[in-house]
Amino acid sequence: MVSSEQRRRQLAREKYERQMERRAAAAAARRRRNTILGVSLAVVVLAGGGTLFATGAFSSDDKDKKDTAQAAPTQPAATDASAPPAPTRKPVEGCADPAPGKPNGKQWQAEPAMTLDASGTYTATLDTNCGKVTIALDAAKAPHAVNSFAFLSGEQYFDHTKCHRLTTNGIFVLQCGDPTASATVPGGTGGPGYKFADENLTGATYPAGTVAMANSGPGTNGSQFFLVYKDTQLDPKYTPFGKITGGLDVLQKIAAAGTLEGRPDGHPMADVTLNSVTTAKG
Repeated sequence: MVSSEQRRRQLAREKYERQMERRAAAAAARRRRNTILGVSLAVVVLAGGGTLFATGAFSSDDKDKKDTAQAAPTQPAATDASAPPAPTRKPVEGCADPAPGKPNGKQWQAEPAMTLDASGTYTATLDTNCGKVTIALDAAKAPHAVNSFAFLSGEQYFDHTKCHRLTTNGIFVLQCGDPTASATVPGGTGGPGYKFADENLTGATYPAGTVAMANSGPGTNGSQFFLVYKDTQLDPKYTPFGKITGGLDVLQKIAAAGTLEGRPDGHPMADVTLNSVTTAKG
């Protein structure tokens, strides 16, 4: 006959064995999760070199600003000896400090009314801290894109914004037009509050000098655009609306300096800022 003390010890031993089994199962699950995470990160890093566009290289989506801000990486504590050092920005020849000022961040509920003369000629001037870039805008083939760009530049919307993304492998562009972007925190989510349809996509190509709209899918154009500094192969999904007529060498100099992070896709090493953007007819 089993005594009460023997029964108590048996129950305690069985409880202990169950606890050990649960702990072992939890440890195995953690190992599997960490393995999967490591593989996922490796895939992301490898994809960054050659398939950037397939994962939305020129995304311009402002619907998740709050989540993006919350997910932004924090700087490692100074006392954390195991943390990797923060990237160091190096001077780039020909680039000065940006002009003082901040983006005004204006927002609108709807695309601006069409005031463009589609038969006229328009020239945009990007006055950057690394030099001037002039663009002949194609009002005839992309009237909505040019009308929006002229409207936003007239509202000083682009002034003091960062060109937040440089790609140097597979696709060769500098992306600008996001008022929420900074020199250190990934941008790409900012916009003017409205979106407009794609244009000029039939047979579209992206040779060096092309200026085109960034988007997050069909009909999602806003304020972000990219400047092509070297012939680039892309699917015709991004509205071309202008051609660089001066300052292509400025972009090539920015590209030659590479990215702050040392990757083929990241912030420009040059802290490229649009000090001012203007659009003039004629």
